[in-house]
Amino acid sequence: MRETYDEYAAAGRLRVSVSAWRWAVASGLVPAPDAGTEWSRAVVEAADAEGIRAALRGPADAWRAAERLTEALGEPLPFGRPPVTASAIGHLVRAGLLAYLGGDPATPDVHPDQVATLARRRDLPALLDRHVLLGPDQAAVRLGVRRTEWDHVVRLGWIAPVRTVDVAFKRSRGGPVTVPLYSGQDIALLPVSRPSVDWRALRALAPGRRSPLASLDPADPAEGDTVFLAAVARMAGVGRAAVVNWRRRHDDFPAPVAGTDVHPRFERSAVVAWLLAHDKIAVPAGMPSATLTARSGAAGERRFRLDDPVLELADDAAGEDRLSGWTTDTDTDADALAALTATYTGASLRRLTAPATPPLAVPGGVRVSEQYRSRLGGLRITLVWPAGLRGTADRRPRGGTVDHAVPHTAPGAQCVCVRQACGGLIPISYCAEHSRTAEPVMEWHPAGGIRCAHLTRPAPAEQPA
Repeated sequence: MRETYDEYAAAGRLRVSVSAWRWAVASGLVPAPDAGTEWSRAVVEAADAEGIRAALRGPADAWRAAERLTEALGEPLPFGRPPVTASAIGHLVRAGLLAYLGGDPATPDVHPDQVATLARRRDLPALLDRHVLLGPDQAAVRLGVRRTEWDHVVRLGWIAPVRTVDVAFKRSRGGPVTVPLYSGQDIALLPVSRPSVDWRALRALAPGRRSPLASLDPADPAEGDTVFLAAVARMAGVGRAAVVNWRRRHDDFPAPVAGTDVHPRFERSAVVAWLLAHDKIAVPAGMPSATLTARSGAAGERRFRLDDPVLELADDAAGEDRLSGWTTDTDTDADALAALTATYTGASLRRLTAPATPPLAVPGGVRVSEQYRSRLGGLRITLVWPAGLRGTADRRPRGGTVDHAVPHTAPGAQCVCVRQACGGLIPISYCAEHSRTAEPVMEWHPAGGIRCAHLTRPAPAEQPA
């Protein structure tokens, strides 16, 4: 009788499938090999065959696993995030994040419970970027640009493939096609490592427009593999003095590879690696997003998400505020948003939450001014509204603007309302002076709006005669 068993012999000895045995090992139900790469007879005979069969419950193929992880990224799929493919499951298995249970190693069978656990991880986007390789079309989607821009990125030498793979396309008559594969993390870092490029403008290029990258020369030192300290500062979002200080304090800061003592040049990839290692920059897990709740008397209320938003706030009450962002081409959000804002008075924004901006609200006048459809499957929408209506959003669930009231007479000693920096107040129902039954004539303005900001500013000092 044999004394050691490989996975096939062990599965045969217990009369379980090889997939079940592999899962039992991956989940700890069976110990790791104790005889080199095999298991001893004692370990195999001590294994619970019924428990091993029950633990598997049928493996999931790579396509179903990919669908599950794609769903976990968000519905609809965020702009700039390609769907997870079956080949990505193979990358995750090789990275040790999923257990191989059988089938083609490039598109393996995996355990559905392990896929579900991975889907619940909050760092799933970062894991995909770190371990999954992307082809050129997927890379363009991840970067949020057209394939044309991606081809220029490769031509300029800003990124290099990690490896290649031969793919036999069904309609190809010339045999397998060699496809380069790129690191998702390297792709995500491009806007950080190349801060001189207006990536937002590249994403918004209309079909047929010439790419600004087409005029760049790979031999141009400004676009090359070395950078000055000022460019390092732009990568990290700090001043040049901070980078000089890092270089002085950290012995492992990359050494100059060109330039002069006064104006040294550093290898770009080495600087990016150092900034990552010292938490000076982070790998963008995805594009930022804005959420807004719009309401129209005729169409009701609905919540929307706009990816990669741009919020432009006017300084003049007579101007207009603008919000642009991406929604998905396959989603009905664009049509719903257009319907909400199609009335003569437009829609109201009950709450708008955008990066680096306090929650805003607009009581009316919101309308869709532009729509641009990208070949990447996204739709860019621009909303506008009168700047004079904009205000701070109410924290309560009903939303809407918070209004400040400026009494025509100064509040007295009995006033218990909350005073505001603009000179106004928010009336409280039990205030003896400003309850609904006793309030004097007041002038109202939206909190956080233009009028509120103007009233908050200190009066200019008088010039001496």
